[in-house]
Amino acid sequence: MLWETKRVLVAVKAYPNPSKKYGETVCVAGVDIDSGEWRRLYPIPFRDLDSAERFKKYSVIEVKVSKAKDDARPESFKVDISNKINVVDVYDTSNGWEKRKKVLLPTVSASLCEVYGESKSKDKSLGMFRPHNIGFHWKVARKKDQQERKSCYAQLSFYNKRMEAIEPIPYDFRYSFYCQGEPGCAGHTLPIIDWEIGQAYRQWRGRYKDENTLLEKIKETWLDRICAEKNDIYFFVGNWQRFRDKFMILGVFYPPAGTG
Repeated sequence: MLWETKRVLVAVKAYPNPSKKYGETVCVAGVDIDSGEWRRLYPIPFRDLDSAERFKKYSVIEVKVSKAKDDARPESFKVDISNKINVVDVYDTSNGWEKRKKVLLPTVSASLCEVYGESKSKDKSLGMFRPHNIGFHWKVARKKDQQERKSCYAQLSFYNKRMEAIEPIPYDFRYSFYCQGEPGCAGHTLPIIDWEIGQAYRQWRGRYKDENTLLEKIKETWLDRICAEKNDIYFFVGNWQRFRDKFMILGVFYPPAGTG
């Protein structure tokens, strides 16, 4: 296997998931600083990393990777977890998120409808675009998914006694939206799998004892604050390996509007 070192601006960190093959992992994606192309980095056992390796979103990490053999999507690269992940920089929000925008905005697609088209013609599996007329919703998560997650963690804990399961979030949070510049767009509703929204639910329960209040506070943050009119809104999206036509929202990019 041919390994190479890449520098990637991390834009996406998904909520941790147990895997019988890789243990507990976090799906990470971002843009290769040198090539300007999207990269999916997997597996990354985030909670098992040394503290110096635990990168934040919008960190530039130096990581040794090889093109994934068990994932044909062009953006997917396997991480050599035996090598250290180096955090070489963190792009802050100064000057209207200038450093972040310089790397990310050249990758923007016109719409999710365009991303869907490119997923069929070019096998595109990661991207970002501007949504329009955004809504926010939630529904109770499927019991089957919760049970599978619990079973997988039970197996991992048998081999790693220090591994404590990160609880599943009992709700599926979703954005609904339309594509700008696509008159025939019938609208889309996609699940959100960003780590931050899962963490918000877990941490805010101590502050908001009433479940409905908690859910409304999450909506207020992810819709009214993040997707406010004062911001330029872009969604990061990626598809499932098994179901290439099904995309998820991996995060939101929301620099202040009118900053170039």
